[in-house]
Amino acid sequence: MKKFKLKKGDNVIVISGKDKGKSGEIIDVLKNIDKVKIRGINIVKKHRKPTQENPGKIDEIELPIHISNVAFLDPKNSKPSRIKYQINKDEKIRISVSSGSKV
Repeated sequence: MKKFKLKKGDNVIVISGKDKGKSGEIIDVLKNIDKVKIRGINIVKKHRKPTQENPGKIDEIELPIHISNVAFLDPKNSKPSRIKYQINKDEKIRISVSSGSKV
């Protein structure tokens, strides 16, 4: 199983692609394809066909973006940062590299 330092609920910023510079919260981490879904980022329109129960409509959904194209957004100084782990006696703590604060 692959391990990522970004988790569901983290605030991230897009560092490359069509949504470069936008930030949002991670909704879902798709480990098998190395992608994440971010609220409000990479939105596309999905056309739904009408059925007997529902009329047709156009939905706006978030598509996954590759995890290498996003960076963790440091809550202390609002800059992109990496995450490192510090292992104490009984716990593993995530720490922002740029500010050194707990995440």
